[in-house]
Amino acid sequence: MTFQDSTAPTVEHSLLQEQLWLSRAQKGDHASFNALVLAYQRQVYNLAFRTLGDADGAADATQDAFLSAYRALRSFRGGSFRAWLLRIAVNACYDRLRRQRRQPADSLERLVESLGDAALAPDPAPGPEPAALGAETAAHLQASILALPEEQRVVVVLSDVQGLSYEEIAAVLGLSLGTVKSRLSRARAKLREYLVARGELPG
Repeated sequence: MTFQDSTAPTVEHSLLQEQLWLSRAQKGDHASFNALVLAYQRQVYNLAFRTLGDADGAADATQDAFLSAYRALRSFRGGSFRAWLLRIAVNACYDRLRRQRRQPADSLERLVESLGDAALAPDPAPGPEPAALGAETAAHLQASILALPEEQRVVVVLSDVQGLSYEEIAAVLGLSLGTVKSRLSRARAKLREYLVARGELPG
């Protein structure tokens, strides 16, 4: 099993091709699992980066997620492989966040300064708002995402950064649609307050 650099392009594939890779990987074919890694590594990495705000931590969480997926692959019983994989990735991020709680937290202003261009790490399916942001605004936005409670942070990353639908987010997180919509609404309100306070958006 290999783990490519996160800057490698996402492998375009059909659902039929994915099912073939899955079937072979579940029988122990490493090349087929590597194909799945190539297909999803960028999306998993960007989810981890936006959630954790740290490139090294995101790379580690991405590797942890794929290792966990590899070990649990035989237990996958159909449905959306992407949702199954992203749920594993979210759990890997939560594990990292639990470790971070034991360390002193940086202020939001220090986060903005330290993120710099790293806040512009490419996303596989960015929404229209992130795509139109300038570098400084993007850094402020990423810092404000990191300031959100974890459950709101993951929902807003999945929705507004990666472009997943409410139904897809509900499947990834094992939540009801109502809970997804409620968390997303609260997260967006807090992000707007943060950006208005810093002059990035009109009040």
